[in-house]
Amino acid sequence: MARRKKFDDVHGWIVLDKPVEVTSTQAVARLKKLFHANKCGHAGTLDPLASGMLPIAFGEATKTVSFVMDGAKVYRFTVRWGAQTSTDDTEGEVIARSDARPSKAEIEAILPEFIGEIMQVPPKFSAIKIAGERAYDLARDGEDVVLEARPIEILDLALVDVPDADTAVFECECGKGTYVRALARDMGLRLGSRGHVVALRRIVVGPFEEEDLIPLAEIEQAAADGGLDAVRALLAPVEAGLTEVTEVAINRDAAARLRRGQSVILRGRDAPADEEAVYATCAGELVAIGEVARGELLPRRVFILDGE
Repeated sequence: MARRKKFDDVHGWIVLDKPVEVTSTQAVARLKKLFHANKCGHAGTLDPLASGMLPIAFGEATKTVSFVMDGAKVYRFTVRWGAQTSTDDTEGEVIARSDARPSKAEIEAILPEFIGEIMQVPPKFSAIKIAGERAYDLARDGEDVVLEARPIEILDLALVDVPDADTAVFECECGKGTYVRALARDMGLRLGSRGHVVALRRIVVGPFEEEDLIPLAEIEQAAADGGLDAVRALLAPVEAGLTEVTEVAINRDAAARLRRGQSVILRGRDAPADEEAVYATCAGELVAIGEVARGELLPRRVFILDGE
């Protein structure tokens, strides 16, 4: 029996443009194989019916995933008026209908009510846990799922287009934990109609922008044409996930201390005195993530980027 080839320590980010009907888990598995990588994971699940940005971290970049997930996200989505579904998208059964169709002016008038910190009841078909069970598993088993409203933050919500009386296209910038499907449901109810999402695309996650997106087909073509070298040339560096975090430049002695898990005193006029999160670099090389307290940098995660 042929021995299975050992995968490699690969480090960096791919900002995947996930196609519809592919789960986030499936996307990670395909890229792990394409990159021949020992370790990778995604920063924020996308539903199978959603397309767009799924940042995938390889190797040491997985240590920065939380910083990416904590950043704002932007979604472009289409709502169809007149019907509410059990899943708040096209996957579920219609549970209520309405003949009312809101005008463009009526839609724009209610948008300010959904901007800022608001309370939102997540969809019954969601990954939220109830007594250790996923809400969507309970809902699929026919149980009556009751979820409590929780605070979310919507930074911006804009009407982009009204293709016809039945549909409207929006863009939403929001914080973590926001469900766009629930937003469509609630807007439909507020407008005296019903609504559900028929198309959803994520275009921004934290530091990553729409222009960073790489389609899955492009990655697969690179693998077919140029093999591993061509595929790995698409990787963004590990620190690409940290662009919204303060960078601190340190010398080699300080870098050696951080790598041993020891703290260092930051010197210089521009050195931060207190900061919850910073990342340290030495001669352009990523060394550690940590926090600064009273001018002292305390390492929390140290990076080992050998074998790139």
